[in-house]
Amino acid sequence: MPRVAWSLHAYQMIEPDEQLDLFACREVRVHLLARQLELGGFADRTLCAGLLPAHPQLFDLSKVSLRDQRLCPHCLGVLQAQRRGERPLWPTI
Repeated sequence: MPRVAWSLHAYQMIEPDEQLDLFACREVRVHLLARQLELGGFADRTLCAGLLPAHPQLFDLSKVSLRDQRLCPHCLGVLQAQRRGERPLWPTI
Protein backbone atom coordinates (compact mmCIF):
# COMPACT_ATOMS: atom_id res chain seq x y z
CA MET A 1 0.00 0.00 0.00
CA PRO A 2 1.50 3.39 -0.95
CA ARG A 3 2.20 5.80 1.87
CA VAL A 4 0.36 9.12 1.98
CA ALA A 5 2.78 11.87 0.99
CA TRP A 6 1.26 14.55 3.22
CA SER A 7 0.85 14.11 6.95
CA LEU A 8 0.42 16.26 10.05
CA HIS A 9 3.36 14.31 11.47
CA ALA A 10 5.64 16.26 9.10
CA TYR A 11 5.02 19.45 11.09
CA GLN A 12 5.38 20.73 14.63
CA MET A 13 3.75 23.57 16.50
CA ILE A 14 5.83 26.20 18.24
CA GLU A 15 4.51 28.24 21.14
CA PRO A 16 6.37 31.34 22.31
CA ASP A 17 7.04 31.65 26.02
CA GLU A 18 5.68 34.43 28.22
CA GLN A 19 8.51 36.75 27.17
CA LEU A 20 8.10 37.21 23.43
CA ASP A 21 11.56 36.72 22.02
CA LEU A 22 13.08 39.52 19.95
CA PHE A 23 13.41 37.14 17.00
CA ALA A 24 9.93 35.62 17.21
CA CYS A 25 6.49 36.88 16.37
CA ARG A 26 5.52 39.91 18.43
CA GLU A 27 1.96 38.65 18.84
CA VAL A 28 0.84 35.84 21.08
CA ARG A 29 0.44 33.29 18.30
CA VAL A 30 1.40 29.68 17.81
CA HIS A 31 3.27 28.90 14.61
CA LEU A 32 3.98 25.84 12.50
CA LEU A 33 7.30 24.56 11.24
CA ALA A 34 8.48 21.57 9.28
CA ARG A 35 9.69 18.71 11.45
CA GLN A 36 12.24 17.68 8.82
CA LEU A 37 14.24 20.74 7.89
CA GLU A 38 15.23 20.91 4.23
CA LEU A 39 18.84 21.32 3.18
CA GLY A 40 19.40 24.71 1.66
CA GLY A 41 16.23 26.01 3.31
CA PHE A 42 15.73 28.38 6.17
CA ALA A 43 16.12 26.10 9.17
CA ASP A 44 15.43 28.83 11.68
CA ARG A 45 12.06 29.94 10.31
CA THR A 46 8.42 29.00 10.74
CA LEU A 47 6.12 28.24 7.79
CA CYS A 48 5.17 31.93 7.64
CA ALA A 49 8.89 32.90 7.49
CA GLY A 50 9.08 34.13 11.08
CA LEU A 51 12.26 33.55 13.01
CA LEU A 52 12.27 30.99 15.80
CA PRO A 53 12.77 32.12 19.39
CA ALA A 54 15.98 31.23 21.21
CA HIS A 55 14.38 28.38 23.21
CA PRO A 56 11.29 27.25 21.32
CA GLN A 57 8.67 25.03 22.92
CA LEU A 58 7.78 22.45 20.28
CA PHE A 59 4.62 20.35 20.27
CA ASP A 60 3.28 17.65 17.97
CA LEU A 61 0.67 18.88 15.52
CA SER A 62 -2.82 17.37 15.55
CA LYS A 63 -6.15 18.12 13.92
CA VAL A 64 -7.33 19.59 17.22
CA SER A 65 -4.39 21.99 17.39
CA LEU A 66 -5.27 23.33 13.92
CA ARG A 67 -8.40 24.83 15.50
CA ASP A 68 -6.39 26.82 18.07
CA GLN A 69 -7.55 30.46 17.89
CA ARG A 70 -3.95 31.63 18.36
CA LEU A 71 -2.71 29.77 15.26
CA CYS A 72 -0.93 32.09 12.83
CA PRO A 73 -3.16 32.47 9.73
CA HIS A 74 -0.12 32.67 7.43
CA CYS A 75 1.29 29.38 8.77
CA LEU A 76 -2.11 27.73 8.33
CA GLY A 77 -2.34 29.01 4.74
CA VAL A 78 1.09 27.59 3.87
CA LEU A 79 0.17 24.26 5.50
CA GLN A 80 -3.08 24.05 3.52
CA ALA A 81 -1.26 24.88 0.27
CA GLN A 82 1.34 22.19 0.95
CA ARG A 83 -1.48 19.74 1.67
CA ARG A 84 -2.84 20.46 -1.82
CA GLY A 85 0.63 19.72 -3.24
CA GLU A 86 1.58 23.33 -3.86
CA ARG A 87 4.90 24.82 -2.80
CA PRO A 88 3.90 28.33 -1.78
CA LEU A 89 6.42 31.11 -1.40
CA TRP A 90 6.78 32.59 2.04
CA PRO A 91 4.76 35.74 2.52
CA THR A 92 6.62 38.99 2.84
CA ILE A 93 6.33 40.12 6.42
